Amino acid sequence: MHKGRALICFKTAMQHDKILILDFGSQVTQLIARRVREAHVYCEVHPCDVGSDWVREFAADGHLKGVILSGSHASVYEVEDRAPDAVFELGVPVLGICYGMQTMAMQLGGKVEGSHSREFGYAEVRAHGHTELLKDIQDFATPEGHGMLKVWMSHGDKVTELPPGFKVMASTPSCAIAGMADEARRFYAVQFHPEVTHTPQGAALLARYVLEICGARADWVMGHYVDEAVARIRAEVGDEEEVLLGLSGGVDSSVAAALIHRAIGDRLTCVFVDHGLLRLNEGDMVMDMIAGKLHARVIRVDASDLFLGQLAGVQDPEAKRKIIGGLFVDVFKAEAEKLKAAGGGHRGVTFLAQGTIYPDVIESGGAKSKKAVTIKSHHNVGGLPEQLGLKLLEPLRDLFKDEVRELGLALGLPREMVYRHPFPGPGLGVRILGEAKREYADLLRRADAIFTEELRNTVDPATGKSWYELTSQAFTVFLPVKSVGVMGDGRTYDYVVALRAVQTTDFMTADWAELPYALLKRVSGRIINEVRGINRVTYDVSSKPPATIEWE
Repeated sequence: MHKGRALICFKTAMQHDKILILDFGSQVTQLIARRVREAHVYCEVHPCDVGSDWVREFAADGHLKGVILSGSHASVYEVEDRAPDAVFELGVPVLGICYGMQTMAMQLGGKVEGSHSREFGYAEVRAHGHTELLKDIQDFATPEGHGMLKVWMSHGDKVTELPPGFKVMASTPSCAIAGMADEARRFYAVQFHPEVTHTPQGAALLARYVLEICGARADWVMGHYVDEAVARIRAEVGDEEEVLLGLSGGVDSSVAAALIHRAIGDRLTCVFVDHGLLRLNEGDMVMDMIAGKLHARVIRVDASDLFLGQLAGVQDPEAKRKIIGGLFVDVFKAEAEKLKAAGGGHRGVTFLAQGTIYPDVIESGGAKSKKAVTIKSHHNVGGLPEQLGLKLLEPLRDLFKDEVRELGLALGLPREMVYRHPFPGPGLGVRILGEAKREYADLLRRADAIFTEELRNTVDPATGKSWYELTSQAFTVFLPVKSVGVMGDGRTYDYVVALRAVQTTDFMTADWAELPYALLKRVSGRIINEVRGINRVTYDVSSKPPATIEWE
């Protein structure tokens, strides 16, 4: 596990019931975990190759209530990935999804074959036999009274022979066994994906599984989690050691700061590096909230001249990212070394805190799987703990983003801060196309603030929500080109900006937001009239794919 650095893992308190999700490589495994957490049940995602001994150890505390086997992009005939045998020997319910259904069938004595009729996309599944999992869950009924589910399929192989003890639970015209159940052992499996939003009753199905079939307690609630997390931080850090946190102003680091400060008070020191590429008044807002209202100790470092100086003449977006990331580490390390050396009332910091969240842990493989560890290294860590000789503290590593936001509210952070749209680590450096100049950043900051203000102030009458709430991410991009315009009696030759607003549930795909024309007209008029140097505003109507959400 992460050789060469001390790692503080926040193990979940033993009193929580838990669900184990074994990941076979599906792109949507995280969605399974999110749906389980939405039912207020704690769960963990681990690679499928952890082994039976590991599974038994995971279950040894008596709080494992069920297992879910995820889907996979692979065929059961192409790979040897199977569920550890212990999964089917623990006496707890098991739910297989897509590939998880196929490996369950093969391991328990059924047959799986390649299908001539592959199913990808929307399908309608007929429920059979009133099983406990699907009972009374349906989207509509046929004239004959059969319950039907609208689902999302993604498979080529299919189960052709049931394992002993199983019965058919669901079917489609091209897949006679689209679901199967052994209710005596509480083993269930579905060929479709209940975790995706394209399966409308999927959340209800998963909630039925974890709450009723597994009997897990719905006690995973952020309001209750605060005291638990505070106690855990105090136990890890002790009564005298100090903690250093790199504060970016984003949601994760702000919530981490609030949580750690709640636990250890002024033994937390935050370092806030202002690289000159933040949003309008963002630095002041962060200081007002974390230092002013929470009374946490924050060191603000104005490094804008350093960053913008190093970025001069640099056009390539990846080169800009590397420069910004490298300089941030250098500035942060310099401040950390001062604090580590103690003095000025400090005993000397021994912990480095980071706002790592659960998707980061999953994507980095959790350091448990020989395969998963090669996926990618987590961007937050970046080698800093071992370089600084500090122990790592990650108080949010159990939480998904929506849970981090809920925790922030429970800690008293304002909703406006907690529900801010995502902002890239390099800041405006990658929202200015080409060279990032101070002049460009100043223009972009003001234009972006106008766009955000109008989105917040414009309410959609159909939903009663602001357009800021109705968009997942909205921002302004500075284009390093000039266009001719007319203002008053004179000709102008000024810069162009593009507005970008998208709607998405997972940021893997996204649709451009169909903002009202009146809103766009108002934003355009204000930017052109209030931001001297910009005379043209465009709106980006590209979805992802083929475009990405950010321009760089």
